[in-house]
Amino acid sequence: MKLRHYVYVIELNPRVWSEAKFRKSNTEYVPGSPCVYVGMTALDPDLRFDQHKAGIRANRFARDYGERLAWDWMDELKQPMSAQDARYNEVDFAIRLRKLGWAVWQA
Repeated sequence: MKLRHYVYVIELNPRVWSEAKFRKSNTEYVPGSPCVYVGMTALDPDLRFDQHKAGIRANRFARDYGERLAWDWMDELKQPMSAQDARYNEVDFAIRLRKLGWAVWQA
């Protein structure tokens, strides 16, 4: 089994909150908490972030509001993992961040 997938977190500019679709997906958001995008990739997370910003297979919120990879929030996710583990961890991490009151977009 190849361990080449990553889960990554992109810090979004708080202006993303002005997007109705984003607000609708984050009804438990605690004002002042971070807004983030959580994704998974078989690429280096830095390269994937650059792709989002360049509009290559980009999520709209990551492209328009992404500010940086949030490495400090990704400690447990820094190691490569199987695709199956990455799929699970992407959803699980997004759920855990939402429970903290964060606004999360997870594709």
